[in-house]
Amino acid sequence: MPIRCLIVDDEPLAIEILHSYVQRVDSLELVGTCSNAVQAFDVLKKEKVDLLFLDIQMPKLTGIEFLKALNPTPKVIFTTAYREYAVESYELNVVDYLLKPIAFDRFLMSINKVVESRESTIEVVQATGTPAPTNDPFLFLKVDRKMVKVYLKDITYIESLKDYVRVKTEDGKELVSLQKISYLEKKLPSDCFVRIHKSYIISLKKIAAYSGSSIEVGGTEVPIGRSYKSEVMRALKDQV
Repeated sequence: MPIRCLIVDDEPLAIEILHSYVQRVDSLELVGTCSNAVQAFDVLKKEKVDLLFLDIQMPKLTGIEFLKALNPTPKVIFTTAYREYAVESYELNVVDYLLKPIAFDRFLMSINKVVESRESTIEVVQATGTPAPTNDPFLFLKVDRKMVKVYLKDITYIESLKDYVRVKTEDGKELVSLQKISYLEKKLPSDCFVRIHKSYIISLKKIAAYSGSSIEVGGTEVPIGRSYKSEVMRALKDQV
């Protein structure tokens, strides 16, 4: 499900740059652009908005005044040329604070924070414990310059490459993403995935065979780490 975003800025050039950045990220959907906070109020009444790119110094109402008046509040990334508002902005629990001129790689870092913080990034189970009624559960991975949607049902295993991970899917694709394997371990449902080694997480549903020292999954034999063995064996017994 894309992140629906709204750009609120009184500088046409700033809007143009942010607009071009949004178009380069598949996981973002632009709802619209506004030149002041009053216009943004009207848009928020009519449209579902997940994320605001919000300038601070604007006519009629500042970005900070606007944010304080919102209820409920979307995720907010402040975009401004003024450093002095940084402390106050973080007290308002914004996702990030981008200083103009904004570079695309810095913009991507902010989007990654939004993706990580969204409870729906991995739509596995609702608070009631019942399966999510909408789409199959998925996650977004940053691959090159894009946020790529990966369905959990398609993952065979995940391999750690220090600060990166390699995600192998059922159709043979390999996605390399700047992400820690420990972060994904926390996000993935434990009844479907298990960490079997410091460098590997596997899908329990994709296991073809196993022994006391390794598991065959996705056509690859993956080792079972000594410190993970007892937990792995418990998980395998639950599958019988």
